Amino acid sequence: MNITSVTLGAAFAVTLTASAQAQELKYANWAPPFHTITAAQIEPLAEALDSGTSGAVTLRAFHGGELGAGPADQFVRIVQGTADLGWGLPGYTSSQFPKSLILELPGALPLDQPGYAALWRAFDGELKPEFPMTEVIALWGAEPNILMMKDREVRSPEDLRGLKIRVAGSIAAEAMEALGATPVQIPMTQVYNGLQTGLIDGLVSGASVLSDFKLNEVVGSVTTGPNLGRLTFFTVMNKGVFDGLSDEAKAALDTIRGEPVSQMTEEAWVATAAEALDAARASDSITVNDLDGAESKVFDDALTEVTDAYVAQVGGEAALAAIRGE
Repeated sequence: MNITSVTLGAAFAVTLTASAQAQELKYANWAPPFHTITAAQIEPLAEALDSGTSGAVTLRAFHGGELGAGPADQFVRIVQGTADLGWGLPGYTSSQFPKSLILELPGALPLDQPGYAALWRAFDGELKPEFPMTEVIALWGAEPNILMMKDREVRSPEDLRGLKIRVAGSIAAEAMEALGATPVQIPMTQVYNGLQTGLIDGLVSGASVLSDFKLNEVVGSVTTGPNLGRLTFFTVMNKGVFDGLSDEAKAALDTIRGEPVSQMTEEAWVATAAEALDAARASDSITVNDLDGAESKVFDDALTEVTDAYVAQVGGEAALAAIRGE
């Protein structure tokens, strides 16, 4: 699946560190500058490079899609050298990342287990071939998915029947179809307008989007409890650019890349989601439905076949076992 995003207004670029003689690395960020990714990952990477090389290598972030509109093309953008590194979602180009997307499956991982650790457990043995011509800097998961609706409340699968639900990729699309909804694949940058205009009735995603994309202004109800999976993300660097870095710069990156920066980023996502849910609970305009175990199980049981069928289709049994630490 391919999804094209639109540029968020005038592009905004910030030089995070500067030096007259510096080698400047370009970081492509398709999201707005206030998005969680900036403080959670871009700034720590910039600081590690700056301090580790005494300013010889710096990182400049290009926000809002300035280096090219749309998260769907982020991986290609890095491989082709439009940017030196950047972040994206495997779900936007699902066919390239069949095993990486296993973590997004409903029930693939318990809701309280971290996604970043699961992805790195599976990386060397199962996922690495899905990231050719790049050096993987970070792999992480979002907070667990929830349902967010404009003007309806969802407490059972029947409440979703016939509704148009925005999804990020093919995994969530199959899940929504199994629950009786009609999946609509549009980029997150278009969801606000989609809810306003009635193009979609709701979405399945993590609660962090309520604040990161200001959806708290247009969402009227939230449903938590079922294990609807979670989104996954990557940050990659062009392999040639990485290989051309000085030993000092590579050592600086090695202090943070991999699980350390992945954990930092995921924990920031989860914290943003928790704050957004707390704000929703305190809001007079948003109803939060926290389903109990029995109510959630109805959803979970309906989605078991989706997970089993996808794993079998991609030959992902070993990847799922690695993700689960089995």
